[in-house]
Amino acid sequence: MGKPNDRGTIKWTSLMLPEHVEAIQELWKEDKKIEKPILDEQKLEEIGQVLQLAMKDDLTVELQHHNGFDFSYTKMKITSIDTQTKRVRGIDQSDKLRTYIDFAEITDARIL
Repeated sequence: MGKPNDRGTIKWTSLMLPEHVEAIQELWKEDKKIEKPILDEQKLEEIGQVLQLAMKDDLTVELQHHNGFDFSYTKMKITSIDTQTKRVRGIDQSDKLRTYIDFAEITDARIL
């Protein structure tokens, strides 16, 4: 539905320059942004164990990762855990394509 003041803003957008409309939309988008949480050592260890087990036993894992705006979820079969590039590589189960996710983006992991 929108914010309570949307009606007033929408009413005047026809009189605004396109750059102003875009700026207002960007502000609303920023308002909904979810910050990436800071994970403690225990959570990082738990995620690491899930990733290792999923790779070792060829299990499908669902990774919650921060995409810069909010959270995304990827179901994948892990093929490698690359400590040099700090990425988890695998096959995305939705489209069967190879993909990777940076360690720093992962906020949770669970075996399906």
